[in-house]
Amino acid sequence: MIVRRALSAGLLAALATTSVSACGAQSTSKVAAPASGSTAAAPASPSATAPPLTITDPWVKTTKEGMSAAFGTLVNNTDADVTVVSGASPLSPKIELHEVVESKGKMVMRPKEGGFVISARGTHQLQPGGDHIMLMGVTEEVKPGAQIPFILTLQNGEKLEFTAVGKDFAGGKEDYQPGMDMGKDHG
Repeated sequence: MIVRRALSAGLLAALATTSVSACGAQSTSKVAAPASGSTAAAPASPSATAPPLTITDPWVKTTKEGMSAAFGTLVNNTDADVTVVSGASPLSPKIELHEVVESKGKMVMRPKEGGFVISARGTHQLQPGGDHIMLMGVTEEVKPGAQIPFILTLQNGEKLEFTAVGKDFAGGKEDYQPGMDMGKDHG
């Protein structure tokens, strides 16, 4: 099952066969039909309208090249924990799920063992200086307002597909480039 959320109808047409729109920071998502080629049918009940996992306010830090990171809030709409185990985007040949932790008196960035676990009916913040989706070897410049497609894979094989918006962010030394303290202990 694929969950889709998009900010641009043009980009969505290039990415998917099911159309979903979003308004402002709130997302409207539909569960996509199985790969049989048909579109999703109208849900039978209100509980069927919520996909297992959604993301609100997804964004990507602008960059000219090298590395960047994606952020937002993952929302679990189920009564069981959901685990994100990997990610993909045409913007980067290598994506890892990362965390920022203290190690030997320094804050370091490293792959998150086991992925991101979102508690039943809970949320999980992806934010600068914390858990994030790391993009390495970014293939093109990310400018403010750019729309970047992503697919997150859940432990059960389901997918969350969404579009994140390019956003300038100075932050607190999180430049997500090699050579920074946060990058020295990377991967």
